[in-house]
Amino acid sequence: MNLKLKRPIVFFDLETTGVDAAKDRIVEISMVKIAVDGSKTVKTRRINPEMPIPAEATAVHGITDDDVKDEPTFKQIAKSLAVFIEGCDFGGFNSNRFDLPLLVEEFMRAGVECDFQRRKFVDVQTIFHRKEQRTLVAAYKFYCDKDLENAHSAEADTMATYEVLEAQIARYPDIGDTVDALAEFSAGRPMVDFAGRLTLDDNGQEIFTFGKYKGRRVVDVFRDDPSYYSWMMNGDFPQYTKKMITEIRLRMK
Repeated sequence: MNLKLKRPIVFFDLETTGVDAAKDRIVEISMVKIAVDGSKTVKTRRINPEMPIPAEATAVHGITDDDVKDEPTFKQIAKSLAVFIEGCDFGGFNSNRFDLPLLVEEFMRAGVECDFQRRKFVDVQTIFHRKEQRTLVAAYKFYCDKDLENAHSAEADTMATYEVLEAQIARYPDIGDTVDALAEFSAGRPMVDFAGRLTLDDNGQEIFTFGKYKGRRVVDVFRDDPSYYSWMMNGDFPQYTKKMITEIRLRMK
């Protein structure tokens, strides 16, 4: 195994009702847990999203309302899932921008505590894009010389992502072979809220990444325009984003 681990890492992929972390839900989740000794545990299951699956989402992953009507809700599996991923780092393909924020939101909606702050996140897509600029199907062909069958099924995409990372480590010695090194290589600016609405500036201060105050420090905005906090709290933002701006506001007091 090329990847050197200090603790287990979970590669995961989500199929969902859409791409909005604040609104959309998981309809299928697959996780491949790689132990320090290289052994693998695979868990894949479909989930009732408690909302209709849009036709455009079904066109991507092939999962319909009938397919999930008798499946458990995320809330019903959240506690066992939290136990499965406890103490693990994470890996995925475009996971830092999409899968991770949505997974965090699902745990918050279920009312299940799951600490993501102390984990490392390896985004295989970021490594791929910085090195080759392609898609997962192309990455699988490029690095593993195999065609990706059943693309857009959570388990196939998850296993392919792990295999691609293994090949990337072998191909690019400069990216490192530990989770710490890979997470640093695949990260952009430090995440504050997972959904990417907040990041840190060069001085380690939280700043907005969107809207009319993009690039400004959160504390400065809340001091100069106190109504902006209320607007965000009443707006259609992920719960975790609201949690983080509340922590900043309380810190100001």
